[in-house]
Amino acid sequence: MNVNQQTHMTSPYGQPQTGFQGYPQPGYGGPHVQGNPASQYGPYNGQLSGYQPVAPPTGYFTHSVFPSKAGSPLSLSCDSPSSVSPTYFGPLRGPPTSGTLSSPIAPSSGSQIIYNHYGQGDAQNGPATTAGYMQRPPVSQPYMSTTSQPVNQLPAHQQYGPPATTSSQQLTNQMSGLQITGPPTTTGPLPPGQGFGPPASHPSSSGNFHATTMAYAPYSTANVPQSQFSTANASHPPYSNANASHIPHSNLSQGPPPSGMPQTPAATMGSQGISSTKTAFSGPPPQLYSVPPSGSHSTPPASTGIPPSAFPSSVGSQRPSVMQGPPLPGQTLSGPQVSQPNHVPPSSSQMGISGMSPGPPISGLQGPPAVAPTQQGFPPQQNGSFGQVRGPQPNYSGPYPATPNYGSPVAPPPAPPPQKRLDPDSIPSPQLNEMSSQPKSRHRIDPDAIPSPIQVIEDDRANRSTEPFSTGVRGQVPPLVTTNFVVKDQGNASPRFMRCTAYNMPCTSDMAKQSQVPLAAVIKPLAVLPPEEMPPYILDHGESGPVRCNRCKAYMCPFMQFIEGGRRFQCSFCCCVTEVPPHYFQHLDHTGKRVDYYERPELSMGSYEFLATVDYCKNNKLPEPPAFIFMIDVSYNAVKSGLVNLLCEELKTLLDYLPREGSMEETAIRVGFVTYNKVLHFYNVKSTLAQPQMMVVSDVADMFVPLLDGFLVNVNESRTVINSLLEQIPEMFADTRETETVFGPVIQAGMEALKAAECAGKLFIFHSSLPIAEAPGKLKNRDDRKLINTDKEKTLFQPQCNFYSNLAKECVTQGCCVDLFLFPNQYIDVATLGYIPYHTGGSVYKYTYFQVPADGERFLNDLRRDVQKIVGFDSVMRVRTSTGFRATDFFGTFYMSNTTDVELAGLDCDKTITVEFKHDDKLSEDTGAFIQCALLYTSCSGQRRLRIHNLSLNCCTQLADLYRNCETDTLINFLAKFAFRGVLNNATKTVRDTLISQCAQILACYRKNCASPSSAGQLILPECMKLLPVYLNCLLKSDVLQPGADTTTDDRAYLRQLVTSMDVAETNVFFYPRLVPVHKMDVDSDTVPGAIRDSEERLSKGGMYLLENGLNLFLWIGVNVQQSLLQSIFNLPSFNQIDPNMSALPLLDNPWSKKLRDVIDAFRAQRPRYMKLLIIKQEDKLELLFKHFLVEDKHVNGGASYVDFLCHMHKEIRQLLS
Repeated sequence: MNVNQQTHMTSPYGQPQTGFQGYPQPGYGGPHVQGNPASQYGPYNGQLSGYQPVAPPTGYFTHSVFPSKAGSPLSLSCDSPSSVSPTYFGPLRGPPTSGTLSSPIAPSSGSQIIYNHYGQGDAQNGPATTAGYMQRPPVSQPYMSTTSQPVNQLPAHQQYGPPATTSSQQLTNQMSGLQITGPPTTTGPLPPGQGFGPPASHPSSSGNFHATTMAYAPYSTANVPQSQFSTANASHPPYSNANASHIPHSNLSQGPPPSGMPQTPAATMGSQGISSTKTAFSGPPPQLYSVPPSGSHSTPPASTGIPPSAFPSSVGSQRPSVMQGPPLPGQTLSGPQVSQPNHVPPSSSQMGISGMSPGPPISGLQGPPAVAPTQQGFPPQQNGSFGQVRGPQPNYSGPYPATPNYGSPVAPPPAPPPQKRLDPDSIPSPQLNEMSSQPKSRHRIDPDAIPSPIQVIEDDRANRSTEPFSTGVRGQVPPLVTTNFVVKDQGNASPRFMRCTAYNMPCTSDMAKQSQVPLAAVIKPLAVLPPEEMPPYILDHGESGPVRCNRCKAYMCPFMQFIEGGRRFQCSFCCCVTEVPPHYFQHLDHTGKRVDYYERPELSMGSYEFLATVDYCKNNKLPEPPAFIFMIDVSYNAVKSGLVNLLCEELKTLLDYLPREGSMEETAIRVGFVTYNKVLHFYNVKSTLAQPQMMVVSDVADMFVPLLDGFLVNVNESRTVINSLLEQIPEMFADTRETETVFGPVIQAGMEALKAAECAGKLFIFHSSLPIAEAPGKLKNRDDRKLINTDKEKTLFQPQCNFYSNLAKECVTQGCCVDLFLFPNQYIDVATLGYIPYHTGGSVYKYTYFQVPADGERFLNDLRRDVQKIVGFDSVMRVRTSTGFRATDFFGTFYMSNTTDVELAGLDCDKTITVEFKHDDKLSEDTGAFIQCALLYTSCSGQRRLRIHNLSLNCCTQLADLYRNCETDTLINFLAKFAFRGVLNNATKTVRDTLISQCAQILACYRKNCASPSSAGQLILPECMKLLPVYLNCLLKSDVLQPGADTTTDDRAYLRQLVTSMDVAETNVFFYPRLVPVHKMDVDSDTVPGAIRDSEERLSKGGMYLLENGLNLFLWIGVNVQQSLLQSIFNLPSFNQIDPNMSALPLLDNPWSKKLRDVIDAFRAQRPRYMKLLIIKQEDKLELLFKHFLVEDKHVNGGASYVDFLCHMHKEIRQLLS
């Protein structure tokens, strides 16, 4: 079978099919829709000789995607110099006239499930052969082939028996292509084109690793043929073929057949020969991919003549090219072009609500249903999560007619195997020399055959969004951040507050060093919970304060053990025994728990708050409520751009929405106002005044606050005076000619004002230009692109002078947080100006070339959210751990004056602190590992509080257990922060090399210690890390580490600081943007169409796509998009009339317009920053910017494509193993 061709498998039991029109499907993170047909069959894993597939044992899932962290390994093998191309078109023949499977299954009434490789509603390229569609019989029934093949045709699926007759040319190639990738099987070589049988049953993934081997084509400039793609049995198994199949390889000279001629699908199992290799470790199986051997990694030859979008042709049809523009250099397009591939109406069987899931997964294996839906075309290709069915790919025109004889030999089924873990050593590795021959016509790995982020996200969403995530069990891996789920706090902190890279800690430091997996937690202490989840309880223990361990000062939590009838407790962090205070005493029940266990959140919940006593306050004095000071640049640039007028107008209403707590009628926060250019203007807005008074401080070298009374005021009391001031400011400076500004003295002034008022607070600074006026903190323009990729490049990320680092320390001491809004028209030195926000827990917002019509909405939305969000002031955070490991490194926007305390002048609900842990002793598997994060802060009402988050992790002595319980999204979040801090002191190339090296070591350690022996030509990935290469490549291609020619120094510094405090959900969409086909929206449904992979190959000229990365939204419009769609969304009749400069969609009263605007609003609501909408027309100059975010493709600035990078990673792993 060809790699581009669909794998012959059904969906896992009860697993919702993603992305098939005709079935409801969850929106992006949306809820499941109940009551729709679930898939009926488990994935098929092939056959052993003499071993007939049987019904799966009761109680087992045939797939292992629940949770998605566990599943099958994949493998790519490419040792062979003669291997099979994924784009083999097959021998020429006409459409089949007979050959449907004999199947007793009646089609289900109603709509059919259309399993096809192509997008729904796309033009079908070529006739749809009714006889060619496959129907899947029940699991327990052996398949029978009822077709007779033409003599001159290579059999697509050969029955067991004597080898088929082969031509002398094929025989020659067979001999030349022999190659061993694993231990030889004892059953002898199989006939070419071994077929598939019914799904074999396999235990669920919770226990054993099963390796899935899959071979990829080599990627090399030499005329090197492809290797076969084989998937081995996995706990996520698509199929487990115990008998290794083989492909004798054909001649490279065989190219694709002439266009327009009827062709067969790719013959037999050319690129996806099935074989099983298993590992003896419990847990999710790895994924194996076969990538070219070292030395073969390079770009494909331009002379191959097959574009990257070449696909296997269907019977009697040819696959259209994905993008219908001019061919890429050195490529020729084959197949007819379809002008509007996405706009042929779907057939009746495809009607339904697109983008909705067929229903919840079945909780256990319940046997095949009586009636199966008809399957037309091949089941969808799995994108690397083998055993999980991939949704349709966009721009695939129509169903892919199936190979007519889909079957296996008839044999009596053996008795069902006992319910036990499969023996990994009983299944042979794939034998390259046993694969059937195929011609080769393209030298690249099929992108559909490698792990797909979209598939993993959809599978996790399907499996884990229906049930609440209860935190009562130690070391549970939570659902992915892209999944909508409800958390029940039962003793461990919600993953919204704390996520770890690994939920099973290595017991020893040697094991941790061997694996190279970073042990880290991403903590978001003040995260906002969804409405259906309770915020942490606030506990008041009176003057005595919270109960703590005498030795390590850990706070009372569910991990503490009460002994001696409840009179004492043993600390789980340091094992010290502490007396229980008399007022806190309570008796124990027969299990050793206190009888008030469920009445006290600190004993039964993972997250809670204590009201702090004066002992936790500065100078043993309860704090004052915080203050907000608005500091407005009134220089020429700021006034001329319209910023000052817009801001003053907005503040009139925004001051009514300052944060308040609970049932407070009005906010306790006081406000003050300053304007500045070369000098500073303070305003007295005391409520007793008729008009505001301005006081000018021109001595910026020695900053002081000229007034105390009347500067910080209650908004409601001084409302009239404040409104008068906000009306006068734009008028006062309307005719200013002052272009120079100061910056350092502005922060000093704000800090001094807070110090005088004896309170913490936040400065909102609105600044427009490089501060070049004579004053402390004066800067010069040091922008120099020549430094990029040199050893001095790191200086571009460092502050220019020490003034700001000293000032940052003073701000933290005072509890003065700085939020900076920048409006530059040229270089402004974000690395220096952003240093104080960075170290005080503040935020930087940047609006380059600010214009009110284009950027006003984004700025106002950012400002509103920034002013209203929850903030903890004057904060200190400490992370305590149980004996055996400790927090050693911290990443985020904060200041540290010692090695343990993270100090933040302000910490808002969007900020995260990332903590890395290292061993200092051995850990115990029995007791596990404990983490407690304690945040001391002042609330916006002026209360001093302690917020506590507790998390317990498992510990392991086997590397397999570590790899089974990792979370890739959190791992990438940590690696990004580690790398972005690294550029401060190292060249970016060094940082990139370090990342690649560390990830190669992680995967090589897995290959060496956890995967079963197999050919070096196979890339084996752990199931829960199968997306590590694609995400790592996205990180390496980021503007910070690999800037494009048009990326400014300021942009890089801005992104570097931004990512440092991002949570896991933000980094996920930032590095791998979400791309949604708008033209496939169902306007009658609340759901969003399923996302597609970030590659130009996935775009259709007749489509419209929405891309988001957390900072921007792009609406890409193909040149052949339907006129009716343009009319509905833009109220324009043609593509050429669309204005690419528009920043908002017109408000039209029709379902399409409303639906798209609702989707955009929903995307914006999920992100902490307002995303500006950019309209991108295909073949327009702005399209280059859009393509920068298609992260699976090769980048103009030198970033590798996903396929290339996978090959490169394999080369690195092989070097480490050898």
